[in-house]
Amino acid sequence: MHTALAKFGLGEVVRHRSHPFRGVIFDVDPEFSNTEEWYESIPAEARPSRDQPYYHLLAENENSYYVAYVSEQNLVRDRSGEPVDHPDLPDLFGAFDGKGYPLHFDLN
Repeated sequence: MHTALAKFGLGEVVRHRSHPFRGVIFDVDPEFSNTEEWYESIPAEARPSRDQPYYHLLAENENSYYVAYVSEQNLVRDRSGEPVDHPDLPDLFGAFDGKGYPLHFDLN
């Protein structure tokens, strides 16, 4: 497999291209690294390639908060300037700076 460089970084706010949710990236896999069951659950006509970065997001939609796993081809930068309200954000990141979230390091 060919491994691509990640287009998005930790703390960046992104949106899904076709589903109504957005989130903050908290981890990146250089290529698909989830279960085969998860991959096969995606309809074949919409199934993304395995050999691209996949992002772990603290995600939100208008009804809930959750963790999402999304291929790079299905993400775009969120340019709304609005913070994400996921309750787990303060555990990993500092305050929203208008573009994204800086990593939060707790040295204690």
